[in-house]
Amino acid sequence: MSMSWYDNAVFYHIYPLGLLGAPKRNAYVEPVHRLDELLSWIGHIRNLGCNALYIGPLFESVGHGYETTDYLRLDSRLGTNDDLTRFVSECHSQGVKVIFDAVFNHVGRDFFAFKDLQRNREESAYRDWFCDVDFAGDNEYGDGFSYGNWGGYNLLVKLNLRNAVVRGYLLDVVRTWVREFDVDGLRLDAADVLDFGFMRELRSLANEIKPEFWLMGEVIHGDYTRWANGEMLHSVTDYNLHKALYSAHNDHNYFEVAHTVKRLRDMGLNRPGTPLLYSFVDNHDVERICTKLRNKAHVVPAYILLYTLPGTPSVYYGSEFGIEGGKEAFSDDSLRPALALSDNEDALELNPLTRLIASLGNLRQSLPALSSGDYRELHLTCGHYAFERASSAQSVIVTVNNDAVPAHISVEAKAGACYMGALCGGSAIAVEGRLDITIPGNSGEIWVEGGAPEIAGAPVLEGRELADMFESKEHEIVGTSESETASEDQVGNSKTLVEPLLEDVCGDKPYEEMAVEELQAVILAKLARLGPVTDRMRREVADNVWRESLITWARSF
Repeated sequence: MSMSWYDNAVFYHIYPLGLLGAPKRNAYVEPVHRLDELLSWIGHIRNLGCNALYIGPLFESVGHGYETTDYLRLDSRLGTNDDLTRFVSECHSQGVKVIFDAVFNHVGRDFFAFKDLQRNREESAYRDWFCDVDFAGDNEYGDGFSYGNWGGYNLLVKLNLRNAVVRGYLLDVVRTWVREFDVDGLRLDAADVLDFGFMRELRSLANEIKPEFWLMGEVIHGDYTRWANGEMLHSVTDYNLHKALYSAHNDHNYFEVAHTVKRLRDMGLNRPGTPLLYSFVDNHDVERICTKLRNKAHVVPAYILLYTLPGTPSVYYGSEFGIEGGKEAFSDDSLRPALALSDNEDALELNPLTRLIASLGNLRQSLPALSSGDYRELHLTCGHYAFERASSAQSVIVTVNNDAVPAHISVEAKAGACYMGALCGGSAIAVEGRLDITIPGNSGEIWVEGGAPEIAGAPVLEGRELADMFESKEHEIVGTSESETASEDQVGNSKTLVEPLLEDVCGDKPYEEMAVEELQAVILAKLARLGPVTDRMRREVADNVWRESLITWARSF
């Protein structure tokens, strides 16, 4: 079966009004050519191993971009239509496909048809363009009528997509975007509340207007196959996996990730020949991954999973540098900050997270098994997870570890085959169909049958760097108190208090028969024998309440 470009896509996601520092409110003045600043980002996107860009919202709007004023004009805070045409053309020349944010569920109050409704009320030719218009009602703006909206916000006026004229207007908008800007696909905002009939018409149009024109929808909950299927959209956002990727690390519970993968596959998704879901660890609507994770070192296995599990991976601008961003009351501004690429021009050399993401992106494009290979679970505990992505030509085994200490596992593999580590390096040979692997703490590896590819862009991480690289990052983000550095007295006290307990607990009692508290005591005692036990180490042990994970941890010393 032939592959489409989106089957091997690695996305970069830009919210342009935020990244470019545009004013929060649109004054509708002369265009400011901010979009030109993004031309320098295209090379950065390619260096990260991304070959597709999801950008938006782009078109004239009132404020944050999702209250559209004019679908056919680039937001004047970003520039002109010529700027957008030039930007997409330059992306294409550098091998990057471009997807626009399409806001078709609702418009802003400055949209021409709504302004006509305000002026002409019952006589407006556009009264049926909007849902639930009631001239016996009113709203906080004093329009003298009420209307349907999105999310309870009258700033967002809901379009009547059952009206054939409205559907025709929006389909013409898409035709214009393809003709004028040569766009390669759309991300449909609020797709989970869009009219199904409209999405079917949009899919028919997509099949006509441009080869491999891709449709992806924003869907939060539910059976994703209702939207992602042969009649409607090619893909939807995978919020199920998004949740699993951060909470499984916070809870030290890889069963959540494995269960999510299985459930989506059982739906008929993320299998060879079925729709691939759009995967992410953060975006413009949710907190940054480095904010969500309690242990910042877990960003390493989280990104390895993002790039190697079934789906289409994406990186939200700035997260490759490890920036943070949390939700604020009544504002998403902290999730959508202004950034200057010049402030991070040496990131590939100096920032280990940027290097990791670049290596993962280039490996994803160099190893077809990671895009089209089938998935098979090989090993699963709370703290350790291994799976295979295999095609007829190649086997790739992925191993991750959310424990702080190294893990030794044995997984099924091709007998006699040699597997090379693509991130840290090293090799392992499958003996009698088993591959014995050590996974560094808070880390992972991608094992490639027959040898790791030579990848362009960022250098492959070497030796212990992947395991150790976030030690300083964790202190930078979380902060380091005096209690984090053990004194001579603290070292002595930890040994004095813990070692007798180790003797009392261990004896001949098997780990499998120990309670969680006993296993935690054993681990603390073993840590104390190796060196200082800091408050942070004690918290990590206390936070791990999963017996299987603790047993594996205790055995790893």
